[in-house]
Amino acid sequence: MLKHKLILYCLIGLSAPGTSLQAQQTLEIGVGKPYATLEQAAQAAQPGDTLLLSPGVHSGGMYIENLQGLPQSWIVIRGKPGAGTTILGGTNAIQFTDPAYLIIEELTFREQTGNGVNIDDGGSYATPAHDILIRHCVFEDMNASGNNDLLKLSGLDSFNIQSCTFRNGAAGGSGIDMVGCHKGRIHSNLFQNLGSNSIQAKGGTRYITMIQNTFLDGGQRSLNLGGSTGAPYFRPLGADYEAADLNVVANIFIGSEAPIAYVGSQHVRVWNNTIYRPDKWVMRILQESSDTSFYKAVADGEFVNNLVIVDNGLAIATNIGPNTNAASFLVARNLWYHLDQPNWTGPYLPSPEIEGLVQIDPEVVDLAMQNFYLTSMSPAIQAGWTIPDPTWTDHDYQPYLDPPSIGAIEGGINTSFQDWQLPQRALFYPNPAVDQLYRDPETNISAVLFDLSGQEVMALPSSENSWDISQLANGIYFISAQNQSVQHSESLLIFRK
Repeated sequence: MLKHKLILYCLIGLSAPGTSLQAQQTLEIGVGKPYATLEQAAQAAQPGDTLLLSPGVHSGGMYIENLQGLPQSWIVIRGKPGAGTTILGGTNAIQFTDPAYLIIEELTFREQTGNGVNIDDGGSYATPAHDILIRHCVFEDMNASGNNDLLKLSGLDSFNIQSCTFRNGAAGGSGIDMVGCHKGRIHSNLFQNLGSNSIQAKGGTRYITMIQNTFLDGGQRSLNLGGSTGAPYFRPLGADYEAADLNVVANIFIGSEAPIAYVGSQHVRVWNNTIYRPDKWVMRILQESSDTSFYKAVADGEFVNNLVIVDNGLAIATNIGPNTNAASFLVARNLWYHLDQPNWTGPYLPSPEIEGLVQIDPEVVDLAMQNFYLTSMSPAIQAGWTIPDPTWTDHDYQPYLDPPSIGAIEGGINTSFQDWQLPQRALFYPNPAVDQLYRDPETNISAVLFDLSGQEVMALPSSENSWDISQLANGIYFISAQNQSVQHSESLLIFRK
């Protein structure tokens, strides 16, 4: 069991990068505790302290300014794993102004009327908020319908958002909205039933990687890679791009009016994603700030090694707006497959595709069950262009081969891992799952199912081939499996509409 947990923790990265957390003291918060509210505890907190909220419901509407740890002594705000700690209501659950070296984890934010959580630089653009880690949190059920975001970030540098759930956002808002944010990583999150966007990056946002996320009905634009920002709000002031140098890698998109939108952006790379049945477009290339004397036209985007599966709901693969430089885009080595048109001749694209694969069945394990693992016969295996960044890994944290498979999931066997014999397909299905989970009957292997906090939630013995998971909540889980010859980990999404 310890071995399984070590594998899981390595996969989901439970330690803050570059830190050595030595907690000075734990400040307990709640009814009958030393501190009645998080605001009170924050006023007393010192670097290295943990602010622990008791299980149950805490009222939103809090404002916390200058809560700052130190590089080797981060401050932690958390709930007890699995205990159900919710911050309910308020205009914002919490507004953090000028925080630094702060971890927020194991909390649920629900039913706010403004933004769920707001993190900002207080308008002091030269001194951004910085070094923030948010993990294992749930942001859900906005009690608003306008431009209201589950997580609003303005002037934040050096941040990591991982293993969180964003669902049921405002019709006009985003799951994560970034204005002038830099050097961030958004990974291993679930976005479900969002409004305008799942993630928006605008106002001079730069150097952000969005990797290994899952988007289910992620809004009008699952990813709005750019936007429309007034000139006074750009960080840095005078930036001539809405977003630049973004990486979108190894994500799975199911539905959404348009999974990908390049909007006033420069040098945005969209590589090795799996896109399934978009509602209208695969991607949009737009310039919503028409004054191109100040804002450069959107240009130099990349769309490479993506597995795209469409149906008759598709209006046109690419929607190109005015004042754009769509011809500068690199489109290469994607695999396109139309479910309803056997003789489909291919998508409309911003520029001629290099070495594209059109109307070739990708041979995934089970399209009907949205299981996008590649079978051993898949033409997508090792059919892509070499990954430009060797630190990128696939949706299940496995290294891409060289050449890599097309899509979010590497289908080949990585022979450089002597201690791991990785199967070429998922051992457990369907994925996403609803009420039943099945094991490949040809594989005699036992497993353990963990939630994102690292807690074991179910044993999957080799003596059985199916399990009832109807009592488990929606979300992302991890399966750790082994027998005498195989050690294997894979993520599992449980999703019920």
